Amino acid sequence: MTNPVQKIHDSKIIVALDYADANSALKLVNQLDPNLCRLKVGKELFTATGPQFVEQLVKKDFGVFLDLKFHDIPNTVAKACTAASNLGVWMLNVHASGGLEMMQAAQQAVQSCDTKPILIAVTVLTSMNQASLKQIGIQTDLTTHVLNLAALTKQAGLSGVVCSAMEASLLRKNFGQDFCLVTPGIRPANTSLDDQSRVVTPSDALSYGASYLVIGRPITKAENPLQALELIVKEIGGSI
Repeated sequence: MTNPVQKIHDSKIIVALDYADANSALKLVNQLDPNLCRLKVGKELFTATGPQFVEQLVKKDFGVFLDLKFHDIPNTVAKACTAASNLGVWMLNVHASGGLEMMQAAQQAVQSCDTKPILIAVTVLTSMNQASLKQIGIQTDLTTHVLNLAALTKQAGLSGVVCSAMEASLLRKNFGQDFCLVTPGIRPANTSLDDQSRVVTPSDALSYGASYLVIGRPITKAENPLQALELIVKEIGGSI
């Protein structure tokens, strides 16, 4: 199987397929252009549709970010990463809190596959705050904890991390230009804030150091999803 990353332009936009069934997701996907975006498949959609749906997206020439956040013993995570890689995905992720050995096993598994997807890690979930960390016994302040986990991720040989746009500048400064930063929660200029209280536009996120932008409702809920996507591409200075 050919890795789709070789087929498409290096689009900075990853459209989040936050759907509960394949038909709803495909209705959106069939309106998009694989040259302008990639797609993110998370736990809900993957659980509902299975690996066959991911393979279907790959056959449509989309780069797929499989966002399952693996976190288990090293051998189990390694085998899961091998299975995900064999689907032809462009990117997948693990939890950095699984530790160095787990991440190294995951990276080794990915590199042993014919299609070598980008492997990144999640540091601290955006739903967690300082109080949440203390509840699970972590006394370090949140920013320091993120930096520590990002450093562990780099030590393990992974390509980068998922982070908020607010963390991107700090992570870029500490880990260099080659460290991949994937940022969710992006809202294009002149769009609804939905339930987001802190909004970062695509252009701002890239200026902060983000490598890729995960965007959901501004595209998926748009009257014309392709047009919404094209406007964001233009906003960040891309070509159509």
